[in-house]
This record gives sequence, structure tokens and C-alpha cells, in this order.
Amino acid sequence: MWRLEDEPARAPEHVACIQAKLNYYNQRQNLLTRWFTAEYSVWFDLFLPGLTASGAPIPLGGTSNHFRVEPLKELGGWDPFNVTEDCDLGVRMHKHGRYTAMIDSTTWEEANGELFSWIRQRSRWVKGYMQTYLVHMRDPLKLLRQLGPSGFFAFQMTIGGSLLCFLINPLYWAMTLVWLFTHSEAISALFPPGIYLLGSFCLLFANFVFVYMSVAGCMARGYYDLVKYALLTPIYWLMMSVGAYKAYAQILVRPHYWEKTDHGFAREEAEP
Repeated sequence: MWRLEDEPARAPEHVACIQAKLNYYNQRQNLLTRWFTAEYSVWFDLFLPGLTASGAPIPLGGTSNHFRVEPLKELGGWDPFNVTEDCDLGVRMHKHGRYTAMIDSTTWEEANGELFSWIRQRSRWVKGYMQTYLVHMRDPLKLLRQLGPSGFFAFQMTIGGSLLCFLINPLYWAMTLVWLFTHSEAISALFPPGIYLLGSFCLLFANFVFVYMSVAGCMARGYYDLVKYALLTPIYWLMMSVGAYKAYAQILVRPHYWEKTDHGFAREEAEP
């Protein structure tokens, strides 16, 4: 897999997009912007570079993409009906043998620090991921041929897995809490010993890994004061699920409605 640092002056022809990292200049405005910053630090500093290195499809972050014009025209540009059009475009590029390279440069933007505005923004993103997943999975076998086995698996885990986690996360937390306080036989019946052990492993180990990634993202950015907030990211995940459930409902009645993100509420802060 080609990396930008291998030849900084010019990327190979199959690289159609250069993706810069994104982060926030108002990361310490409030608790929400601190969590949002931890999320972006994981996504753009750890997760997307990992996907790029593995040759997987990249759900683009649209604030700082740099395209070759001709490949973009050949692909038909952005889908005007997809409300997370950058994610869809990244998958379409990969299907047609056009790839993305990451550069070690940060574009600074404003983190959404208003709760209800953040939920609207999150619901739009999740709805766009659903649109992307449903459109590209209309013919799963064709998609498998286009992406290859590893790319297909990455697509299922990155796009489909995110949607599934948003959906089931609050359900599993709710069942866990109900069982802890009531020892309900109905819930116990759903989890025979083998399933219970696997579920306990996921609860303890998998959640630890995801929290650890949030901490690692903050550490990689040098945001050491945000580490203690990254430890509370399970609360942030529940907030993501609120936005996701809104998206699941909205895609049935307003599938192409674009919920605008409010801007201009951040205090003036110097770039880190």
C-alpha cells in the first residue's frame, strides 16, 4: 500500500484522494467537546490511518479532502441524496480501484458543543451511514467482488458494525442493569452459560479496548488533560445511540432530509 511519505511530490495515479486529519480548536469548551475531541483523535489519528495501511475502503471525512478532478468526474461526484456523502464517495472510489492516502496534517474545525445540535448532527451522520450501507449492499456478491474479501470485511465492520453497535448498545446495557438489580429469570434464560461467558468477555474486555483507544487517541495528540474524560466515553456512546435511534426513525419518513449543523458558538481558542 502506497503511503504519502514514500513520495511526497506526487501520488500514484490510483490515489484519487488525499485525506488530512481533522481535529477541534475548541476541545476544552465543555464536556461534550472534550468527548468529541477524543472521538476525532481516535478516528483520524489511529483508525483511518490503520484502514489506509490495510488497503481497506475509507469513509472520508469531508472537511479536508483533496481530489484529483478527473477520477471524481468519472465516479459522478458526490451523491446528492446521501446525507453523509463523503463516506459513500470513499466506498465508491475503492470499488473502482481509486484509493485514499492520509497525510500528517491537521485541519482545525469547530466541535459542536450544543447537545441538541450535536444530536441532530449525529443523527444525520448515522442516517448517511445507513444510506451508504443499504445502497452498496443491494448486491452483496457484486460488492464482495469489487472490494475483495478483506475490503468487504472492513466495510461490514466499519459501516455495518457501527450501525449495529449504535442499535444494540443501550439494549445490552439496559438488560445488564435490569439483571443486576432484579436477577430476572427471563433475562437469565436468554444467556445460557456459554453465551453468558462470551457476553461477559465483551462487556469487560471489548469495552476496555474501546475506552483504551479513546485514551490512546488523546495521548497521541498530546491532550493529556482530556484522558480522564476519555475514561467516561461509555456515557458518550449512549448519547451516540440517541442520535442513531433518531436516524433510524427518520430514514423511514425523511430519508434525504439534511439536518444542518449549528456553528459559531465556540469561544475563541488558540490552536493546540
